Amino acid sequence: MLFAECPVIFIDSIAMNNKEFITELARRTDSTAKDTQQTVERLTEVMADILDEGDVITIQGFGNFETKKKMERIIVNPATKQRQLIPPKITVSFKPSAVLKDKIKK
Repeated sequence: MLFAECPVIFIDSIAMNNKEFITELARRTDSTAKDTQQTVERLTEVMADILDEGDVITIQGFGNFETKKKMERIIVNPATKQRQLIPPKITVSFKPSAVLKDKIKK
């Protein structure tokens, strides 16, 4: 799933959907919503490609995106006591920078 397709983005403690995010970004950059949407789509495509290659994306003042491999594991269904094997998978993690953490605290 691409970041642009995420249904909810949080800004200023208000949940924004993708359309609202694009509109706000376009307003703040004096750009059209169409151009902004295309830019966000290209950005998320590039980020997805970089992460798919296993590289880390560092955006100074914002944070780091990286992929992590989760090992396979066995879980137990509490209702049936049946054991299930969960296969390994790759997840994306985000670690915010100190600058972003400080800005959010204000």
